[in-house]
Amino acid sequence: MIFLDRVDAGRRLAARLTQLRQDSPVVLGLPRGGVPVAFEVAVALGAPLDVIVVRKLGVPSQPELGMGAIGEDGVRIINDEVMRAAGVSASELARVEDQERVELERRVHRFRGARARTPLVGRTVVVVDDGIATGSTARAACQVVRAQGAARVILAVPVAPRGWEARVGGAADELVCLQTPDPFYAIGQFYENFTQTTDEEVVDCLERAATSPIPATSYDTGDDPPARDEEVRVTAGDVTLAGQLTVPAHATGLVIFAHGSGSSRHSPRNRYVADVLNHAGLATLLFDLLTVAEERDRTNVFDIALLARRLVEVTAWCATQSDVGNLPVGYFGASTGAGAALWAASESGVAVAAVVSRGGRPDLAGPRLGDVTAATLLIVGGNDDVVLELNRHAQAQLRCESRLLVVPGATHLFEEPGTLEAAAEAARDWFIAHLRAARRSSSPVP
Repeated sequence: MIFLDRVDAGRRLAARLTQLRQDSPVVLGLPRGGVPVAFEVAVALGAPLDVIVVRKLGVPSQPELGMGAIGEDGVRIINDEVMRAAGVSASELARVEDQERVELERRVHRFRGARARTPLVGRTVVVVDDGIATGSTARAACQVVRAQGAARVILAVPVAPRGWEARVGGAADELVCLQTPDPFYAIGQFYENFTQTTDEEVVDCLERAATSPIPATSYDTGDDPPARDEEVRVTAGDVTLAGQLTVPAHATGLVIFAHGSGSSRHSPRNRYVADVLNHAGLATLLFDLLTVAEERDRTNVFDIALLARRLVEVTAWCATQSDVGNLPVGYFGASTGAGAALWAASESGVAVAAVVSRGGRPDLAGPRLGDVTAATLLIVGGNDDVVLELNRHAQAQLRCESRLLVVPGATHLFEEPGTLEAAAEAARDWFIAHLRAARRSSSPVP
């Protein structure tokens, strides 16, 4: 898994932490890179965001070796065993602590200004960073949070090396990490954009969280029944098409499915993906692009212009529905349906925020590819050689934000164990990130 940037990593991490909403947690970001990640987590959980500023106390002769840590409000944690082993005297410890305390206070003032520190006594606290390397800073942060009175401490990161749990030790009650790849050389290895976070960006995140809190939205509706789950009849031109519309409670976006040749709205693979999206709080519409009579003519199955027109007409019908009409829209296309989805997304007047293609034929959209503005994720099986090459050529023609994700070991239908799950989760994360961004941008400014 490669993250686009810290915002993408934060949104994916948030999807793993949704069960914490009921605990009314506090989210703390480690400055600087951990704060943009923590901001997305705080938004998803409807939680207050703050920074956790800590300074490691390094052994004078070996600064990378920590003999303790300090935090705000005079919190001080000393490892007597390290001090004895390194032969550090009390006066040497005091000098190191004085130096680090000056820097700690400077950073606190820079990041938080006059705002008071969020109280942690008795709270569930989620400590977030953009990744774990040595784990020393994260471990110190968790220790400081505990000393400040937190009842439960959770350390959450997008990426860490294998065995990272041992590096953190028992500093946290729970450890959450999206991936532990091997080999692991540096955190930035797993980000497309890992530019340094500035002090100004940290301050901006904190100010946005403090002055314009965004209500939490559901990434996981759990076992709650959908607000709407029914067969619908959609008029598209001079035909009526059958579909299945599922709308979770508090849906945050709508994904319209365009299936491939020889498939239908009953496709078990597309139905599985739709279920994953529904549990992430996204509404879905699976519908048949052709009538039964039209399907008998195989030329219709590959008439991408016709299929795209149907998709546009169905999108317009969705806009008339009270429960999904105001939701940002995404397209999910499989096989030839992916070509139709991209063609439809290129049409002027069609507001589509994101497109995901699974084992798709984006090449069938031909000259329309350069007109697509929706963020596009192309998911292809690693063993689907011909389609993979077609996707590579198609991506080269896209001018929008795009990513090609290759699922190792998967063939065209993603029938191998775990491959469809990987594709569905990638689609979910893509839609969550881009539909949510579209919803924010379209919201009126108070």
